[in-house]
Amino acid sequence: MDMFQTYKATIDKQGNLKLPDNLVLPSGSQVLITILEESPGPRINDETVLSEPSLAADWNKPEEDEAWECPQQEQ
Repeated sequence: MDMFQTYKATIDKQGNLKLPDNLVLPSGSQVLITILEESPGPRINDETVLSEPSLAADWNKPEEDEAWECPQQEQ
């Protein structure tokens, strides 16, 4: 059974793949390379961002505050 291992590597300014210093690959090893976003950061669910204004209209009603008073007191 094949065992897969994942390592993080970078590409330098000349386009060379830079592997971790302690990584030694046996001769004949096969590798798969996945190119990630240039600057991975927190990803935001677009649907959440797009629905926020309409949800805020409901959330910011006084009735909503009253509805949440009881559950908050029970905690």
